Formats: sequence, structure tokens, C-alpha cells
Amino acid sequence: MIAQPEITQRDLRTRSREIMDAVQGGQSFTVTRDGHRIGELIPLRRHFVPRDEFAAMSRAAPDIFPDAFRTDQDATAEQEPDAPCAR
Repeated sequence: MIAQPEITQRDLRTRSREIMDAVQGGQSFTVTRDGHRIGELIPLRRHFVPRDEFAAMSRAAPDIFPDAFRTDQDATAEQEPDAPCAR
């Protein structure tokens, strides 16, 4: 994933309008306090993901092995549907 800029709690407090405008424009931030990452400030809705960002996320995604995926699905999914009258 593309790294988000880090901002301190103090930055957030003193530059809140500037930072919130950036969030509204699609920018995300990692918020830190005392040098520790404590949260993320992200836009609520994002309709478009730039191609470079999507490519970076895809490269970092784990491989999917169809047989293992099916085994996991079978282990967690109900195999026998409930009878309609049982509800």
C-alpha cells in the first residue's frame, strides 16, 4: 500500500482546517501521539482509486490458492440449508 503521511496530534489540532480539507479531497493520514501511531484519518467515501495505488495494493495482496480457499469455505459454510419451516 502507498504510505500515508503521518501527522501528530498537535498538527491535527493546530492545522485541522487544512488537514480536513485534504481528507475531503481524498487524502488519508496516520495520526501519531508521543511517537506512536494511534489511528488513521480517512475519507468516508472514495469513488476512485488511482491506477498506481490499485497496482500497489494488488502487488501486496496475498496469493489465493483455489483448493485451500475451497477447503476454508467448506469448513465454515453451512452444508445443509435450514428447512424453511424451522425458522
